[in-house]
Amino acid sequence: MTRTGFFAGSFDPPTLGHVDLVRRAAALVDALVIGVGHNADKRGWIAVEQRVELLRELLPGHTVLAFDGLAVDAARAAGASVLLRGLRGPEDLPGELHMARANARLDPEIDTVFLASDPAIAHVSSRLVREVQRSGGDIELFVPAAVARFLNDTPPGDSA
Repeated sequence: MTRTGFFAGSFDPPTLGHVDLVRRAAALVDALVIGVGHNADKRGWIAVEQRVELLRELLPGHTVLAFDGLAVDAARAAGASVLLRGLRGPEDLPGELHMARANARLDPEIDTVFLASDPAIAHVSSRLVREVQRSGGDIELFVPAAVARFLNDTPPGDSA
């Protein structure tokens, strides 16, 4: 039996932290699907389609897809039995636990597994990258080279 994991996020933009977590999550499952969530109530900084393409470039060998709605529903549709979530620090735990408990009620067949971020990049978030980019700082410290090139060549709209 193949164990499929689902790693969901907004990835707006994809960071070094995201890439690290995806690589480590992939070691725990037979197949990993990366789900780029679309929140209809929030306009993204980078279009969902562009985030999907960037992640496909960064993470060859993994399925990357966009989804609307609940991550647990997208995980089920992808055939996943595990939802993988990253924790940058203790401040992330309450919200992630709340969501994991809700997901367990929505689909008891899908378990949530938390992965602690690498301490060297635990401070990196998409919000930090957006702030650094808007302020003219060096985003190459926080994102893969392909993402930095994309952001420097095509600065996103300020919607965050």
